[in-house]
Amino acid sequence: MTIDQSTAGGVLTLKISGLIDLAGSPKLREQLHDVAETKPAAVVIDLAEVTYIDSSGLATLIEFYRELKAVNGRLALCCLQPRVRTVFDLVRLNELFQISETAELAATAVTAPAK
Repeated sequence: MTIDQSTAGGVLTLKISGLIDLAGSPKLREQLHDVAETKPAAVVIDLAEVTYIDSSGLATLIEFYRELKAVNGRLALCCLQPRVRTVFDLVRLNELFQISETAELAATAVTAPAK
């Protein structure tokens, strides 16, 4: 698993590639915790190159969501492959996370005025 970071228009984008499973979740958790400590206002996690996610990966993303929310940061996920999207839908995490089809829509979602 790899994580690439980029920033554009005030939005931090984290592009994750590979598997988010029990083996990779500790590394992901550590990197996301480091990101949360910087208190970013807007974060997009691009999952276009993630082919598998298990419960440990989901727990890691939920933990990051809570860390960001505690510092008034906003998070959106984007570009989920059908297999990964099905996992989010089955456990109803589509109700917790803002999930967008494209990185551009996700960036708009995290920078739009709060309702």
